[in-house]
Amino acid sequence: MFSIAISQELKEYCGELITNHNFGNRGFADGNREEQYTGLIGQSMICRLLGSPLPTGEGGFDEGVDIEINGLRVDVKTMGRTTPVREYYVNNFIALQKNYQTDVYFFCSIDKSTSKFTVCGWVTKAQLLDRAEFYKKGTKRYRSDKTWFETKADLYEIANDKLNVVNSPDELRVAIEELNSGSK
Repeated sequence: MFSIAISQELKEYCGELITNHNFGNRGFADGNREEQYTGLIGQSMICRLLGSPLPTGEGGFDEGVDIEINGLRVDVKTMGRTTPVREYYVNNFIALQKNYQTDVYFFCSIDKSTSKFTVCGWVTKAQLLDRAEFYKKGTKRYRSDKTWFETKADLYEIANDKLNVVNSPDELRVAIEELNSGSK
């Protein structure tokens, strides 16, 4: 895992995009504006780290592909948190998204109290489905602090310690290059 500060300029850019575009267009479990904003910041941070253009919101629904990197279709999944990320934390993945034409998932977190963006790790679609736990809609999911939420859709959870590890932006770039060349 590695963390980077989120600039005020990027927050403002994403805030303006959320004001002018609806990024949740699946028609089910689309996420509220705050969740969409969190996701957009995560996607934008990855774009910056990898030298890709920032999202514009002009293309409409992206069908689960946030970025294309050397022919690999990547979905950036970002969760907002109120604490720094821990190894045992889980990342949520709504099951209906497994049918999108995505090759790789980057799992990220934002600590809202410090404006720190953390890349927790990555997995291929096959690795996600193999390593994650599945929960039916309506299941109560308990957090480590004993609070809980009820799943609003069928859900996969994958713990940070089940993700492929990267400790820097350079390691993330190398991992994707190796995956794309077939050596991972």
